[in-house]
Amino acid sequence: MTRFQFVADHRNAFEVKRMCQLVEVSRGSFYAWEAAADARAARQAADEELAARVRAVHAAEPSNRAYGAPRVTAELNEGAEPGQRVNHKRVARVMAAHGIAGIRLRRRVRTTIGEPADEQVPDLLERDFTADEPNTKYVGDITYLPCADGQNLYLATVIDCFSRRLVGWSIADHMRTDLVADALLAAAATRGGLAGATFHGDHGAQYTSRAYAALCARLGVVRSMGAVGSSADNALAESFNATLKRETLAGAAGWDSPAQARRAVFAWIARYNTRRRHSACGQISPNDYEARRAPATLPTAA
Repeated sequence: MTRFQFVADHRNAFEVKRMCQLVEVSRGSFYAWEAAADARAARQAADEELAARVRAVHAAEPSNRAYGAPRVTAELNEGAEPGQRVNHKRVARVMAAHGIAGIRLRRRVRTTIGEPADEQVPDLLERDFTADEPNTKYVGDITYLPCADGQNLYLATVIDCFSRRLVGWSIADHMRTDLVADALLAAAATRGGLAGATFHGDHGAQYTSRAYAALCARLGVVRSMGAVGSSADNALAESFNATLKRETLAGAAGWDSPAQARRAVFAWIARYNTRRRHSACGQISPNDYEARRAPATLPTAA
């Protein structure tokens, strides 16, 4: 209860002037607050209506439950008339006031298992995860997909730094080199070739293996690696992994089965590329971003 509200609630029992002195507010401020009662009620009703719209965005699709204020704002403003658009600061305020928040990720499992490399691979990105054109700079990583009874599947990714589009990926029940090799081959098939592109990974045994180095050489891919033990050197790939699990698991500990995990991840990836709003793309999807900014000949399938 505010001090003004206290005065208003007790004005029939005590003098307004005396109560304002006791609670240390001016009578002028109290009367101004009282005169604005209708405006406050209208604003509260508008906030309640906005909170309901935010909840509807979260309920529209399972992965929307992870949306914070920026993506919720973009979703609300999609196709809205100029006078109906909302400001992201207001959305953030209403979400905080009504206890509405995106789902956050729980735990981590170690997937980077270092292996001494015969060849020193430099860090060509130096934490610059931007690109002026598609198919020039990629990042990738391995993340675990927790399933029932302590089982894990593993997902390897190849993400274009230009649009944040996932152009290649592979899921398996192991972390052998074949996992990351299949993801890179999928990316090459999607793009029609990767010659001259840079791929940045970590120092996991899969990325430092001779077989993977040979595959990169065959595809014309230039390898790049961050420092050992530094997740920040591959922050874009790490962020993608965290977002995927936060939005697909929605706070759950894992999936009931590997088959369920595969279906959920496949559906999310399709949505991620084609419909999910990305802050780095101006709150449009990676595919839409490429379609607007990349050459018309570039493939855009999910």
